[in-house]
Amino acid sequence: MIYFDNAATTGHKPKSVVDAVNNALKFLSANPGRSGHKPSQRAAIAVYEAREKVSDFFNSDGPETVVFTPNCTQSINYVLKGDLGRNDHIVISDLEHNAVMRPLKSMNIDFTMAQVSLEDDNITLQNFKKAINQNTKMVFCTAASNVLGKALPLEDIGAICKRNGILFGVDAAQGAGVMDINMKDMNIDYLCIAAHKGLYCPMGLGILIARGPIKKTIIEGGTGTDSVNFIQPDILPEMLESGTVNLPAIASVGAGIDFVRKRKNCILKYENNLVKQLYNGLQGSNVVFYTNPNNTGYVPVICFNVNGYSSDEVTDILSKNGFALRAGLHCAPTAHKKIGTQQQGTVRFSPSVFNNANEVDELIIQLKNFKNYQKHY
Repeated sequence: MIYFDNAATTGHKPKSVVDAVNNALKFLSANPGRSGHKPSQRAAIAVYEAREKVSDFFNSDGPETVVFTPNCTQSINYVLKGDLGRNDHIVISDLEHNAVMRPLKSMNIDFTMAQVSLEDDNITLQNFKKAINQNTKMVFCTAASNVLGKALPLEDIGAICKRNGILFGVDAAQGAGVMDINMKDMNIDYLCIAAHKGLYCPMGLGILIARGPIKKTIIEGGTGTDSVNFIQPDILPEMLESGTVNLPAIASVGAGIDFVRKRKNCILKYENNLVKQLYNGLQGSNVVFYTNPNNTGYVPVICFNVNGYSSDEVTDILSKNGFALRAGLHCAPTAHKKIGTQQQGTVRFSPSVFNNANEVDELIIQLKNFKNYQKHY
């Protein structure tokens, strides 16, 4: 099976990451920070070293700003539910994942959706500026769309937030490890990360990097800190790390970051070239694309449809012929509404550094001859 669903989770993990997980299971199976014995101390050191690596890689204010969560969705919920109140207003983009939309709806928070231009970032910035009002407390947006691959101008949006005294949160599920994200330069207050994607770690680990404590928690207890006190600690990371952390996955973060750092500035170019290869190789065919990866400002994610087929039919046929791609709305219905595919969805192609040009050529051949395959089903 040729795996092209890396926007969901990277299908191949580096050996160094696998080795780090195995090492943690063999030698670090103790609860970090909960006991005074040496195994617990070693585990605590491993977690702290992972925090240091994450903080350094994304240029945050220090390891204590790095909070390990079960996944990126929970990181986003911690931010939105922890810092927004009933009378607050928030600005989001029209490309957001439902990990952003659903918490806001459940909280009944007033929000404005800024339209993202797929061609001109200046238009996007003007739309964000217009969306801000006197009650705006936060701007929260995706680093890059998980449907269209469009990267948002984070540094410029961060500058707008700074001038207006507004918090800035970023869903970096599709950006972390692929885009160059610098929290200080971009004025990012909250960075939410899916470590199992661009950092090549196992599933079951999210990261939240916060400049400071959040107003309120949504989970309490089990921190191992000041246990006699019934009140949740108000300092990071303990404030947001209730319960036992996923140590084997956390222990792999350093290896994942090292893998990405060695290829810094190469991953984005390499993977984007594979996307361009697919796009250029299918021009004039029965395949319809919704963005042009030859333009600047995109991460390696692209969606398409095959005329005459639903997106589910396409991925089913491709799967039976040895290709893994994802169909549907990709949990981002407003992005699909933007391109008119909210009824049928799209097929998403998302390569990783472990894919190659020959695999893309094989997919091109399959899609060019698509009618020849449907007869068998």
